Amino acid sequence: MNVIVIGAGIMGTTFATLAKELAPELDITILERLDSPGAGNSWSFNNAGTGHEANCELNYTPVDGEVISVEKALKIHAQFNVAKQFWAYLVRKGAIKEPTSFINQTRHCTLVSEPSIEELKLRFKEMSAHHFFEHMRFSEEFDEIKSWIPYTMDGRPHHEKMAATVVETGTDVNFGSLTEQMAEYATKQLGVKVEYGVHVKRVHRNPAGSWLVETQTRGAAVQHRADILFVGAGGGAFPILKKSHLPFARRFTGFPVGGRFLQAEITEEQARQYRAKTYGKAEVGAPPMSVPHLDLRVADGRHYLLFGPFASFKPVLEKGRGFIDYLKAMRLHDIPGLLSVAIEHFALVKYLVSETFKGEKSMLESLEKFAPGLSSRFDWKPIEAGQRVQIIKDGDLQMGTEIIVSKDKTYGTILGASPGASVSPEVMLRALEQLFPAVFAGESARSKLKEMFPEDNLDTLISNPERYREIRDAVNSALGIQSEIPA
Repeated sequence: MNVIVIGAGIMGTTFATLAKELAPELDITILERLDSPGAGNSWSFNNAGTGHEANCELNYTPVDGEVISVEKALKIHAQFNVAKQFWAYLVRKGAIKEPTSFINQTRHCTLVSEPSIEELKLRFKEMSAHHFFEHMRFSEEFDEIKSWIPYTMDGRPHHEKMAATVVETGTDVNFGSLTEQMAEYATKQLGVKVEYGVHVKRVHRNPAGSWLVETQTRGAAVQHRADILFVGAGGGAFPILKKSHLPFARRFTGFPVGGRFLQAEITEEQARQYRAKTYGKAEVGAPPMSVPHLDLRVADGRHYLLFGPFASFKPVLEKGRGFIDYLKAMRLHDIPGLLSVAIEHFALVKYLVSETFKGEKSMLESLEKFAPGLSSRFDWKPIEAGQRVQIIKDGDLQMGTEIIVSKDKTYGTILGASPGASVSPEVMLRALEQLFPAVFAGESARSKLKEMFPEDNLDTLISNPERYREIRDAVNSALGIQSEIPA
């Protein structure tokens, strides 16, 4: 069976690697627009690098009055645990020689001031009662918080009322490095083929029922045939879906959101002083990806601080592509949905436009507000992050990710953003289950699945503390993450 995967980012590469591991007989080719794997949104500074497991992100635990919902946080944490199982498998196989090349243990903290202290206290109470977050700590003591996250507290007056939570077993993930190493393993050890510099122009069905993928490859028109087509191309998945002429394509369009960060390179000694990702509370009307946070980042053995993100509204589908590509992806039936979102989420649109024109001075002022004194302590420079495209489905703006598979199980794609790369192995596993049900029915595939994912059932991880801890500790050991941190 011939399988074409569009996109060699974290999603497409994970999909191809998993598929080839489970069904070696598949003939899999990845088509990538750029010149290397993981060079788009997966690249190290096109994203914040947080291993999203709901330790510190307030938007994963919405509050309604005095009631806090933790269901989304539990699901995301379980998904990330499944992701770590696959990454640990790659380490054991030798596909990744050194875990610290892509994953590093980093505190995950949430920091708030009044009037959000009671909300954080409620969040801590509900979350720490579950075994996923049993090691979470809460404090309103200035000196204790400063010991966790000194760079955010050094310039604050001692009397300022703050509250924070900390999880010591959080992670910083270089998804670009992970994707590069996984792609090398998939091509050299599994036989996956990757073609770079391939711009997909159109996909359509031929009379025989297979998919024809029309591309522009290094200036030449090239056509590929696929029995199964999977599109993991980030924002580029939207125009391809439109061109597929599948009946459900009319239900979806894309709402692009860009981002920028302030970046400062620091020394290894300075990194040891601030081994954390500190998340605050998003402004009213801001999208989830705009929660302010100050992060330690590790990339290629060098250490950085990253602050942001500063959102922007850019009508482009992917970084490096233009406005014309976005217009070509639009259809007349998309316009009512876009107008509906613009009216219903006017505060969001206004926020994005205002952020778009924020200059470096204003960015540094935002950093100074979040971490007093830090703006003058290091040499900061603005950098462009990746381009996210949120889902508009049936006229409503969606903030998650969605797997879409055609009825005949020959076309699959993933749309949306957060938590994205952090849960890519679990999400791609579900996509494979839908596209290749016969593969999962085979005994050899089931055996291989257990080797890669000792426990991929989210409900089991959520409801069975002993099983979760067993899996967590084994995986953390393989990845160099210390599960038990002394107080």
